[in-house]
Amino acid sequence: MQIKSRSEANNPSLSELHPVLARVLANRGVADKHDTDYLLKNLLPPQGLSHIGAAAELLSEAVTAQANIVIVGDFDADGATSCALAVSCLRAFGLPAEQVSYLVPNRFEYGYGLSPEIVGMAAIRQPDIIITVDNGISSVSGVHAAQALGITVLVTDHHLPGEELPTADVIVNPNLDNDSFKSKNLAGVGVIFYVMLAVRARLRQMRWFDQPEVAEPNMSQFLDLVALGTVADVVPLDYNNRILVQQGLQRIRQGLACPGIEALLTVAKRDPARAVASDMGFAVGPRLNAAGRLDDMSIGIECLLSSNFEQAMILATQLDDLNKERRQLEQSMQDDALNEVQKLDIDEQHSPAAMVLSDPSWHQGVVGLVASRLKERLNRPVVALAPGDKDGEWKGSCRSVEGVHIRDILARVDALYPRLMTKFGGHAMAAGLSLANENLDRFKKVFVEVTQQMTDGKDWQQILWTDGELQAPDFNIELAELLSQSNPWGQAFSEPLFEGRFRVLETRVVGEKHLKMKVLPECGKAQNISNNGIDAICFFYFDRNSDLPGSSIYMAYQLSVNEFRNKQSLQIMVRHLECLEVSDQHS
Repeated sequence: MQIKSRSEANNPSLSELHPVLARVLANRGVADKHDTDYLLKNLLPPQGLSHIGAAAELLSEAVTAQANIVIVGDFDADGATSCALAVSCLRAFGLPAEQVSYLVPNRFEYGYGLSPEIVGMAAIRQPDIIITVDNGISSVSGVHAAQALGITVLVTDHHLPGEELPTADVIVNPNLDNDSFKSKNLAGVGVIFYVMLAVRARLRQMRWFDQPEVAEPNMSQFLDLVALGTVADVVPLDYNNRILVQQGLQRIRQGLACPGIEALLTVAKRDPARAVASDMGFAVGPRLNAAGRLDDMSIGIECLLSSNFEQAMILATQLDDLNKERRQLEQSMQDDALNEVQKLDIDEQHSPAAMVLSDPSWHQGVVGLVASRLKERLNRPVVALAPGDKDGEWKGSCRSVEGVHIRDILARVDALYPRLMTKFGGHAMAAGLSLANENLDRFKKVFVEVTQQMTDGKDWQQILWTDGELQAPDFNIELAELLSQSNPWGQAFSEPLFEGRFRVLETRVVGEKHLKMKVLPECGKAQNISNNGIDAICFFYFDRNSDLPGSSIYMAYQLSVNEFRNKQSLQIMVRHLECLEVSDQHS
């Protein structure tokens, strides 16, 4: 891995900000201070989304007619928040609770999306309308089955369309051809939020909310769900998504989160009053996802729909237990995968263009996490496969790296070998597939070959880009807090990362695999830094043989605030560590 500093941009339009924050924002392409004004009035208007007017017309008429609606969601955090938001909005618009229900396909029985089998389950409820959230753009046969039963279908999705679109009555997806919506990065929850914005506007025009028994809802009350789903789905945080996320985080910090999110933060030991985007991505999101990976995502959706904190805590505790089980399972599978890689004697520089791993003992709900961890280690696209629910079937999750579009690779494989995979779909960075057992070995070979062809000439060396060095006076809690709270950091808008040289004062191993240190920056003296040094932690530091105390090291790191027993202190989160020189007393 190579550490490189971005050019330290000096943007006069950001001069009102703290100079470190101004540098960080300029490095992320922020042109002026307006791009950090995360006000709701700056959101893109719904009208840019194709067919959103037709969707608003369909659902407003459904609300006024008290139609029966079934929401069909997905089994991840984006799908769960999308489902909870759709149900909550329709009920808030005045549709009776018994007229709005949801279904989430159990991934172990029915797989992904609106399949004909899920339509059959929904049909028992005699719906007038099926709404898909975070899925449906590839559900050609499922939409046809629903329409054959006389059910109207509204597809809301953000995944990339395939060659054939479903014949849904209405499709809202920013990634449709000729769609003029300027942000193509909405998560599924963002798409359904925009649809519900348009529905409320249409109901307002119809004077629906003039009735004394139907109060017009403030749509900002649902932004905590939007923030959670957007961050957890790891979509790029462009300006529009940053508005959605920051507004949702502000509601959470103000104590206005739904009971479910508050409960999930509580079981994760995170303070809602100081919630940041990473809490959604690394604490709340994984607990929701655990339900879809190991059990039934309905547990997560019911948690998000809970009307009181006590009920939500019961469900959040179940989700926390599932997440602990998921972590144990993932660690075992990850160890298996790493053992296989080590047998091949490869590393970042000498790996093949892609890795495809399978194991009959693996759990299909966790292979995506294994692929993600291995991708980070090797800086290569990785496919991890586990046995499916049908005899002789394998289900795989793919994770990719910057500059390698994983769905395009799968599409190329499918074009060259049309019957090799039974189905596939996804994004640039993540995708899924199914295939028959007799095609497993051939797929492994073909996938690597196609990836090699499509990435020929690519420099695979992993570069860790930083925002440069900090000066000694910058090591303070106030700057750490400012960097944490001022912007929602995430995909394509990464958290501030700095680099620099430090002297190690002391070390110890915690949790059997993490390195705790006391360090002093070698960039000069500052009165705000004690001679005892600054706390630093490097997670999953494996070099137990290195003797660091007294040594000079070079680190890529983030500033953070550690809170312990109601006392706050500055902490350095180490992303990468290199030993430069060993002190004489330890040589």
